[in-house]
Amino acid sequence: MIDKDLFAILVCPKCKGKVDYNKDKSGLVCDACKLEYPIHDDIPVMLIDEAKPLS
Repeated sequence: MIDKDLFAILVCPKCKGKVDYNKDKSGLVCDACKLEYPIHDDIPVMLIDEAKPLS
């Protein structure tokens, strides 16, 4: 899990919108852009090139 203070300031790097955990909490989802950003070792990878499109 990501530290709650860090999570509170995270936004989608593409649209600057709100992100939230996916179902299994292995990534962060931006509903506006339909992208999922991975989390590795409790560190969110907030790079557009690393994001996966939601299916």
